[in-house]
Formats: sequence, structure tokens, C-alpha cells
Amino acid sequence: MSSPPLGSLAIQAPSLTPQIIHVDPRTCLDLSLFKAVVREYRALDDTINMRLNRTTALMQDQERQKTQRGKMSVEEGACARVWQEMVANWGRRKQLVEYCVGVVDQSTKAKQEILDDETSSPSAIRKARAEKYSQEVKRDQLHKELTVETIVKQRSVDAFKSRCKYFKPPLMDMETRKLWDGASVRL
Repeated sequence: MSSPPLGSLAIQAPSLTPQIIHVDPRTCLDLSLFKAVVREYRALDDTINMRLNRTTALMQDQERQKTQRGKMSVEEGACARVWQEMVANWGRRKQLVEYCVGVVDQSTKAKQEILDDETSSPSAIRKARAEKYSQEVKRDQLHKELTVETIVKQRSVDAFKSRCKYFKPPLMDMETRKLWDGASVRL
């Protein structure tokens, strides 16, 4: 399983040179490190209103300077830009979580193989059993992150829609479409 290179976008403003984080199995097996990486990715969702304000201000400034010509209003342009950043960030977070779930599942499977091996020594079995339990706890934590992801995304969509009432996202993957449509039902 190859490690995905994942960029870390700046929280306050998008960086032209995002930091590349090379996630490897150690990142996934160290829950503190994994959660720190996910927390950094969630910063965009946590600051959505500020991002919309800043992007709108940037678009207004560009409009005043006539550097941006097009049919989109300033607000539509700001909403489109922030939406694009959010969806890209969600994709990176999903890739991170899925990669780590795979790493931990693979590690758990390896421990199970030791337990199933009749030639394993009693000390190796005890060690494998303890490590397998630890891996299962990590796997459960990672699977909980998938649930948290759904909640964070839905909150972001709700906040986004409250600010960008007339924005319609381009047709994308079904998961994003369900989040958008789900927010429409609640508003």
C-alpha cells in the first residue's frame, strides 16, 4: 500500500505552496499524530464563515481593480471558490482516513495470522493478542473518524448554504450531492 502525499492547506488563506505531509503507516498507528493531521485538515471547515468573508472581500477588491471579468457576481465567485476548496479538502481528508483504516486493518490481520498459527509460541501469542487488541481499538477510533467526517461536512454545508443562498454546486460525486441535498431539506 503506497503512502498518499497529502497537502496541508493554510488555515487563514490558501497557500500557493501547501506543505506536503507524507503519511505512512506510523502516522496511522499513532492516534495522536493521526488526529493532529485530521484536526489541521478540519480547520478549513471550522473557519468557513471567516473564509467566506475574506474570499468575498478579495473578490470585491479584484472587481474594483477590474482584474476579474466574467458573468459571476462577487458573492457567487467567492462562494464558488470556497466551495471548491472545501470539496478538495474533504477529498484529502477522506483519502487520509481510508488509507489509515487500511493500514490498521492490515496490521490487525497480521496479528490474527500469528494467533491462528499453531506453531506460535505462547509468548508470541500473548504479545500478538495484546497488539491485536490495541490495533482493534485504533481501528474503532479511525472508523469513528468517518462518522465525525460526515458530521463536520454537514455542518460546513449548512453554514455555507446559509451564506451562499443562491449558489448551486456543480454536479459532483454522489456523497457531496447527498450532503448538499440534505442541507436543503433542513433549511
